[in-house]
Amino acid sequence: MKVAVLGYGTVGVGVYEMLKAAESLEPGPVLVRPGKVDTDFKVSSIDDIVGDPSVDAVAEVMGGVEPAFTYAMAAIRAGKHFVTSNKALVAAKGVELNRAAREAGVCFLFSAACGGGVPILHNLARAARTDEILSVGGILNGTTNFMLDQMQSTGKDYADALKQAQELGYAEADPTADVTGLDALRKIMLACAVAWGILPQSGLLNEGIDSLSAEDVKDFMERGYVCRLVASGQRAEDGRISAYVEPVLVRAGDAESAVLKNYNMARYEGRNAGPIAMIGQGAGRYPTASAVLRDLSGICQGESAMFPADCIDGAADNSAAVHAYYMRLPKTCADAVPTAKILADDGNVIRILTKCVSVQNMHACAAELRKAGQKVFFAAVREA
Repeated sequence: MKVAVLGYGTVGVGVYEMLKAAESLEPGPVLVRPGKVDTDFKVSSIDDIVGDPSVDAVAEVMGGVEPAFTYAMAAIRAGKHFVTSNKALVAAKGVELNRAAREAGVCFLFSAACGGGVPILHNLARAARTDEILSVGGILNGTTNFMLDQMQSTGKDYADALKQAQELGYAEADPTADVTGLDALRKIMLACAVAWGILPQSGLLNEGIDSLSAEDVKDFMERGYVCRLVASGQRAEDGRISAYVEPVLVRAGDAESAVLKNYNMARYEGRNAGPIAMIGQGAGRYPTASAVLRDLSGICQGESAMFPADCIDGAADNSAAVHAYYMRLPKTCADAVPTAKILADDGNVIRILTKCVSVQNMHACAAELRKAGQKVFFAAVREA
């Protein structure tokens, strides 16, 4: 199967190199920006790919929604199988791409869009065909996990941890999507769609680590906690799904506490299979490229789709997800949340453990406080 590649950046180079050595696969043309064609395998127009009858499949590793979506639809309509690592594209346009691919009789796979080299979506799609999936989630962003690990293991402050992540290539020059939780949120959107056939487009909530301080880390570590940024999705008995991202404080015995550096830990729970967890590199040239090749190989073996045929855009409802929170906020705002216990009081700032509140209400409360100019940090508390 000849594979064209859209994009020749970090991941694109890895995909092209791996295609040259892959069984049953061979590299085709590579789409680059105009003016960047410097070898005979590169082209600058999508027409050179969709109009090439020797190309069987297209692997998109450009990123962003446009022009990736336009190129994806052109490839699918031309009868090419389509594989992508682009989480933003699938989160925004996945239902439309799924429908178009099925109508065209081609394959649409995207396991590299969540977890990098960790095969969470690949295995989740298979499990969902024979088991009832109860929940999905985990540590799905390697950048923030690296930063949290550095802040907690070496005492670095937020700025220094971010700088180191950028120097090592774990964080982009603009790290907003990572540190705000948006990147992880897009991944949990895909997991929900694979598990339950609903790609949530509204009602989603994400809290990142950009409000975390070294003082916060020192305090909760003294209390025996480790912080991880965790994505969560769950389906209720009435069919509603929750989907959100937030910092979570766990004890040393919890599995997430052992996930260090830039690793991911993706998980799902089946009613019959029970909890399943996978740990591995969540990003980078070769982990992500290996997932793209895994999907391409899967097409050769008869795999065609990850979303169910009837997958739809829908909404998340986080009102039923309830737990206690650790919170740091100005003392003057203490009445904003129901307090179970005051953990520390320095006169201006207090640290509290809240009573059990819904994820929806906690995120709304923090948003209101920040809108009023107040500085807060919160994290869900999970006991081992």
